[in-house]
Amino acid sequence: MSKKIYSIVVGTGSYIPTERVPNEYFLGSTFYGPDGKLLDKTNAEIIDKFEKITGIKERRYVTDDLVASDIASFAAKDALESSKIDPETLDYIIVAHNFADIKVDNRRSDFVPSLAARVKHKLQIVNPYTIAHDTPFGCPGWVQGMTQADYYIRSGDAKRALVIGAETLSRISDPHDRDGMIYADGAGATILEAMTSEEPVGILSHAARSDTHDHAYMLWMDRSNNPHHEGNELYLKMQGHKLYEYALKTVPQVVKQSLEMAGLSINDVNKVLIHQANGKMDDAILERLFGLYGVKEIPPDVMPMSIAWLGNSSVATIPTLLDLVCKDKLDKHEWIKGHIVVLTSVGAGMNINSMVYKIP
Repeated sequence: MSKKIYSIVVGTGSYIPTERVPNEYFLGSTFYGPDGKLLDKTNAEIIDKFEKITGIKERRYVTDDLVASDIASFAAKDALESSKIDPETLDYIIVAHNFADIKVDNRRSDFVPSLAARVKHKLQIVNPYTIAHDTPFGCPGWVQGMTQADYYIRSGDAKRALVIGAETLSRISDPHDRDGMIYADGAGATILEAMTSEEPVGILSHAARSDTHDHAYMLWMDRSNNPHHEGNELYLKMQGHKLYEYALKTVPQVVKQSLEMAGLSINDVNKVLIHQANGKMDDAILERLFGLYGVKEIPPDVMPMSIAWLGNSSVATIPTLLDLVCKDKLDKHEWIKGHIVVLTSVGAGMNINSMVYKIP
């Protein structure tokens, strides 16, 4: 059997913001519906229902002095430390995000220079051939960045790539929209490296789809639900129920497609890392995925979860979850040689992707 080039993970890192925001924080909020009318339930009732549906008990926000490129660089430094590689040997730095840097006192997206360029600058990398670019792809951005890096490596264009997912959703969350309680901040990073092997290892396959014809605007930016709000900020909005139905229908299909591309089935999978968007939704996706193979009993501990205490940090959820598993920071979850791991996400666009990885 001839040797081939594969992309393997040689380092992971994350930055979990220090500001804990429990659900009780929102007891003093004033919530309006999309129609601009006050919700007719008490905040305690709204929060209780929210927690039962999403599984979120608390989330993390960045402190006022930080922006997305800051926490992206923190996660990158953590990954570089765990990998023990020289940052100057990186061929690519890819940063996945959706809103770039947003300052607490000027809530506008700042895209220039790119976040990847800012991270490279913060890491003090001198090498001009360390190419830095961004990937805005909704919540699946980090998985898509990993896919791009895998193509670079397998083509021979690169030997090492740093892929980061970072977001500060607290800066674009409408304080008068109950859906805003989902959003959180955070950053995760992974270093991929080329490895030649006769046996398939590392990234085995990836699949993706973009359903823009009918579903492009399930998530969008709009004014506050509060009709009396005097600012002109735009906040993230979503059609929660329709998004739930869409994800439940399509995510399992994309995961199955990626497994088939790798010549595997769900019975070969040891871990499924799903974008931490909604606990109830992730449970339903997992059940539907196993159902596609006629499997009714889902193996215990196959799906690590962090949403209960970290919330939904968009592109940062999967790399952060990956880092926690790799470093044995989640009970009942280990990173074991030979295990097959699926990483899958869904988000604005609507975009979905899935990656199959064999731990070397």
